[in-house]
Amino acid sequence: MDSKQPGRRRFMKRGVALAGLAVSPAGMALAPESASAQARSSGVPDMNSMEYVLYGARSHFVDTVRVLEGPAHHETRGPRPDPYRPGAGTPVKDLIGIITPSSLHFTTQHFYGIPDINPKEHKLTLHGLVERPLVFTMDDLKRFPAVSRVHFLECVGNKNVPRDKNVNDTHGRMACSEWTGVPLSVLLKEAGVKNQATWIVAEGLDGGKHTKSVPMAKVMDDVLVAYGQNGEPVRPDHGYPLRLLVPGFEGIYNVKWLRTIKVVDGPYVGFQENSRFVAPDPRSRDFIYELGPKSVITFPSGEDRLPERGFYAISGLAWSGGGTVRRVEVSTDNGRTWKDAQLQEPVLKRAFTRFHLMWKWNGEETVIQSRCIDDLGQIQPSVAEFAKFWNKSISEIHRTSGSKFGHANFIQPWKVTADGSVQNALEA
Repeated sequence: MDSKQPGRRRFMKRGVALAGLAVSPAGMALAPESASAQARSSGVPDMNSMEYVLYGARSHFVDTVRVLEGPAHHETRGPRPDPYRPGAGTPVKDLIGIITPSSLHFTTQHFYGIPDINPKEHKLTLHGLVERPLVFTMDDLKRFPAVSRVHFLECVGNKNVPRDKNVNDTHGRMACSEWTGVPLSVLLKEAGVKNQATWIVAEGLDGGKHTKSVPMAKVMDDVLVAYGQNGEPVRPDHGYPLRLLVPGFEGIYNVKWLRTIKVVDGPYVGFQENSRFVAPDPRSRDFIYELGPKSVITFPSGEDRLPERGFYAISGLAWSGGGTVRRVEVSTDNGRTWKDAQLQEPVLKRAFTRFHLMWKWNGEETVIQSRCIDDLGQIQPSVAEFAKFWNKSISEIHRTSGSKFGHANFIQPWKVTADGSVQNALEA
């Protein structure tokens, strides 16, 4: 028994020493204080601070931001009210997967600034050709069963032209989010839609009182009154606390800061349509709503450089307002031949779809491009095919604003030069 005592005493002494370290306030504070002091002295953000505990932040090694745009619609040089807020494009080149972070989602046409709306005071009025006009608070809307859907948004001004240097320039006015809210069809059923009702007119609470007409068939299909985006409340520059979400239609239909929905018997022509969204060509009426199939290679793309010949994974995004992406074809020889790219799951309706194709570059100059085919059988056109349809020259297509006639969904080609640099190959 005596032989066991020294070992037992040694164990107990060691345990007391360890316990002392565990309960010592100085011992507890040593590591965090040291890390915080080091962060402060080096200018590096303190990721252990309460600020970052309560609302997480990205690594300071990640510096992707939205791409600041110049004055929108430069050909319409009217006076701009104060405060004037410039637009900013999505940094498409740096996106991962299909979801665009809310902080990187493009913003545009905020000519009257961003309204500061208290959600406790905000109301949505539903009236017009209904049996029972209704007024909903935010709490009222959240009492309805919510739905969440992944959909892209794209501005009709998301138009690629030969002067664009990179994919952020050519396709920066688009993004894809998970949207949460109440189907507008549910609210209309509560109000009781009259037989003669064929359209709605939605109005926002911005200084310009933006309005947009949406056909009733679309409304009853998949339009959302959205209060959530990517798992949190819709952010102010995306319509907080409430916005309309019209999947697959031009971005201007998705009215922000939604306050009124009027049920009517025909489309209204508001300021936006009257100022630049009504085209003289009657064929534009067929294209003013739903966006056509579209795709773009994001790697390799403008201003990239391939360091050496060999295998590369061509990758990009495809989408269609008409439904679901069924195929994406990629050409690595300037359109002479096409190969099916692999679609990355999930492939969702009216949402971004990732695609990939393995390619061996032999070091010679070539042009790479992609085209999307959707489940309606629509095929993304080349710029020459697009110009032929509209009976315009290619130069006229490039000079004209994307809002003047059909959705500019033509193919974006990229030239890979012999030294590996990549540049816009769109015909001038």
